[in-house]
Amino acid sequence: MAMSTGGAEGEPMMEMNTTPLIDVMLVLLIMFIITLPVQTHAVKVDLPQNSQNNPNPVDSQKNKITIDAAGLVAWNGSPVDEVTLRQYLDASAALNPEPELHFQPAPDARYEKVDSILAIIKRSGVTKLGFIGNEQYRNDF
Repeated sequence: MAMSTGGAEGEPMMEMNTTPLIDVMLVLLIMFIITLPVQTHAVKVDLPQNSQNNPNPVDSQKNKITIDAAGLVAWNGSPVDEVTLRQYLDASAALNPEPELHFQPAPDARYEKVDSILAIIKRSGVTKLGFIGNEQYRNDF
């Protein structure tokens, strides 16, 4: 490192000495870091509760999926979302022998909802699927 002195003997230096400035800045930075409160990063997660008294939602003989007019999907009478439905379908397909799956959408249920649930059923690999209540769709002229 080269050091600059004045051009001639006795001339004052024209550059500012930054060493004390850097020292003060480092001390202030360390004080700032020390005085910061400790950050706690917590994410609240609702974990599922394992209760022994809940019966298995998958029946070994037959299971029923219904869709009402509002688009609410129910598995054996209890409302479920699509992720839970897929879990029930996978558990049902894993049983030996595979239980029957009855599918009963309401006559005024939206086609998009019925189609999405049928796609979930198809992707789960269920082989015993039956449509029940087809007489409700018949038009009597």
